[in-house]
Amino acid sequence: MNFFELTAYAAPQAAQPQTAGSMISMFLPFIIIIGVMYFLMIRPQKKKEKLKQEMLSQLIVGDKILTIGGIHGKIVSIKGDNLIIETGKPSEPSTLKIARWAISEVTKPGDENSAPAAATEADADDEE
Repeated sequence: MNFFELTAYAAPQAAQPQTAGSMISMFLPFIIIIGVMYFLMIRPQKKKEKLKQEMLSQLIVGDKILTIGGIHGKIVSIKGDNLIIETGKPSEPSTLKIARWAISEVTKPGDENSAPAAATEADADDEE
């Protein structure tokens, strides 16, 4: 073998144009990963945020709430994005002014009475 034959083998071949099929197969894993991330992370978070905004928009006076700081109270008045809640014993109530976004859970006045009634009916069925 002479020098010219060796350089012919070592020289890079002419670049072949990539076809559309090879481009798709190259980017397909990235597209799949983005799709999985959307359905497992982004979509559930948006759904949760939508439910929270709906809950906060339906607040009325008399609702019992739990704040993100762990304070239980009852809404006394609503003024825009601020709420005044009543906490403590009924004989010695104290009021707090909080922001609407600080609410984590809401219990409607009717919901509180129906849940224990359903539980006691289920307990009565178990005893029979």
